[in-house]
Amino acid sequence: MPVESSPLKVTIQDNVKAAMRAKEKERLATLRQITAAIKQIEVDTRQDLDDDGIITVLTKMCKQRRDSLSQFQEAGRDDLATIEIAELAIIDEFMPAALSDDEIANEIKAVIAELNAIGPRDMGNVMNTLRPKLQGRADMGAVSGLVKAALTA
Repeated sequence: MPVESSPLKVTIQDNVKAAMRAKEKERLATLRQITAAIKQIEVDTRQDLDDDGIITVLTKMCKQRRDSLSQFQEAGRDDLATIEIAELAIIDEFMPAALSDDEIANEIKAVIAELNAIGPRDMGNVMNTLRPKLQGRADMGAVSGLVKAALTA
């Protein structure tokens, strides 16, 4: 029985082919980094990633690029910062649309109410419930801070 490939993986593969045809070397290199990261996880776990799994990989790649970007900018390495910005833009193409601050706040309020969370000790449960809903659509570090503030208020 053939395994269906995730729609996001198919989209990425189609972009690889298009970049090859158009001879876009920099774009192709970044797309190949994405496919290599996905393939590595699939080999390690011995299972095909679904869209959520791929978003997790892309989120990690974006975080790495942002960290590198800030370090390169602090060091005055604009040449390397430019490369990171370009790679980040390509990876962002495959990420779901980001949520607004209001949407994030509403999700946090809804989960806190749903779980009857009342204090900081409930933070783990709230974050575990929010993570699948917000992964790739919000900075989870910032969300963690908002949850902590909401639970200590």
